[in-house]
Amino acid sequence: MQVVLPYLIAGWSGFFVMAVELLGGRLMAPTFGSSIYVWGAIITVFMLALSLGYLAGGRYSMRQPSVRRLGVLLLVAAATVLPVLLFGERMLDAVSIAMPDPRFGSLLAATILFFVPTFFSGMISPYAVRLLVRDQASSGRHAGQLYFVSTFGSAAGTLLTSFYLVLLLEVNHILLSLLAVSGVIGVTAAFSGRPAGAAQ
Repeated sequence: MQVVLPYLIAGWSGFFVMAVELLGGRLMAPTFGSSIYVWGAIITVFMLALSLGYLAGGRYSMRQPSVRRLGVLLLVAAATVLPVLLFGERMLDAVSIAMPDPRFGSLLAATILFFVPTFFSGMISPYAVRLLVRDQASSGRHAGQLYFVSTFGSAAGTLLTSFYLVLLLEVNHILLSLLAVSGVIGVTAAFSGRPAGAAQ
């Protein structure tokens, strides 16, 4: 489990991020439309948040890395999507009134809604790499395998969300389902991993 869970969490995190990104476009469309400005704002926020998350995750992994902490990161990433469900519509309305320009309004709205959960999601892959690497000789292989799993998860999340999930379920129901899966995986990791500081 100590090897399987980092791969599972990284793959699911990739799925989660892309699903939320696509659903973000659906959430923002009634208020800001679905123009190239809106999608440009969403993609920019997600890319910037992921890049900063990668940086933070790599640094955080240097302090007593454990599968438990990786599970907690997944739980935090999921929990920070809850405000989107609870306050998303009201926040979008408030931003559109305060900043009616669809370019900067959508950029601000995407930042408020999605920057934090995407940042924590970005921390997961570099942290998982740190857990898998045992020696320099195998570091490249493990990193390649993990980023393959993560990117494959992203592709699966993109395809399944855009082709199937949005046709079968409401956006809020999809988000709740994503949170539920993240919760199950995160709790499993949090209770099955060795305590931080234990021998890896």
